[in-house]
Amino acid sequence: MTKVIYMDNNATTRVADEVVDEMLPYLREQYGNPSSMHTFGGQIGRKVARAREQVAALLGCEPDEILFTSCGTESDNTAIKGTLAMYPSRRKLVTTRVEHPAVLTTCRNVERHGYSVSEISVNRQGNLDIDELGFRIDDNTAIVSVMYANNETGVIFPVEKIAECVAARGLVFHTDAVQAVGKIPLNLKNSAIPLLSLSGHKLHAPKGVGVLYVRRGTRLGAFIHGGHQESGRRGGTENVPGIIALGKACELALKHLEEENTRVKLLRDKLEKGLLKSCPDCFINGDSENRLPNTANISFEYIEGEAILMMLDQFGICASSGSACTSGSLEPSHVLRAMGVPFTAAHGSIRFSLSRYNTDDDVDWVLEKMPGIIRRLRELSPFVKTG
Repeated sequence: MTKVIYMDNNATTRVADEVVDEMLPYLREQYGNPSSMHTFGGQIGRKVARAREQVAALLGCEPDEILFTSCGTESDNTAIKGTLAMYPSRRKLVTTRVEHPAVLTTCRNVERHGYSVSEISVNRQGNLDIDELGFRIDDNTAIVSVMYANNETGVIFPVEKIAECVAARGLVFHTDAVQAVGKIPLNLKNSAIPLLSLSGHKLHAPKGVGVLYVRRGTRLGAFIHGGHQESGRRGGTENVPGIIALGKACELALKHLEEENTRVKLLRDKLEKGLLKSCPDCFINGDSENRLPNTANISFEYIEGEAILMMLDQFGICASSGSACTSGSLEPSHVLRAMGVPFTAAHGSIRFSLSRYNTDDDVDWVLEKMPGIIRRLRELSPFVKTG
């Protein structure tokens, strides 16, 4: 492999060089415990506080509303289970059929402990049925959890509107914003959202660090018990290098927000238009307008997404499949199933997710190689219509 064209940024991102430089001293020379009383540790505590301010600046909230975690999955679990702990008499959760497994699996797990779970439908464009959401919420609802943007299609949900509706009912709302943070502007200070999750490795920080935003006054039980860290809400010595790295990554994300929504979006559009023009029997999955600027989910009918990925890999192109074939399942993505994407197309869905490190040359390389791959696989497919 002579080069790598990385277009799988919704799975994980390259750690920015500036982020690596920022965190390295805290892996080597400055290794003190931020909770220590001595100066050597105290200076680390100040750096963690600075990182908290950097994250808060990106989210448009206050630093004391930032709870550091290990990842987006932990943040989701903390939001859901921590809320249930505070409202033991409420036995219902409301979410969507297209959530990330971090939310869906958590909801289905608590369902085995006597809770009921309502999953809201989406339409063919991947948009939520808001009327159904309102119908499913009642006084027995402990929490409503709706993702900010879908990780497979990039479709953005009206979470601000949903949060206001939930708050008006006196209930708790949470959003998994792992894919949205750093790609679209957020301002939680003027929002009704009380709980929001993010993950560092989706915005050019390393893996192993995340955040749960907890608005002041929001009731939330501790998920990890131990010491006094994170104001007693999450015990355990802080992941100092990861937290400092995340702070720097958030600072950079705020700086590059306009680029994400202009240059990166133009690259995404160029890729989509080129593939739709050069590859017959393919279409975009998801709302064409109401989407993250970096995400393209394209279905190529009558062929397997896994086969496309394997052939792309030969040219150094990294993408992901909308099909779960790569995990050993014959079932297509639960997101595409919920959207009603035809079986012959759902299995052949590819997600390209770009970042600010992608270039025009990257897109040109994909557009050069992809038509031949699709043509070759169609020649081998028993599902292609002939005559």
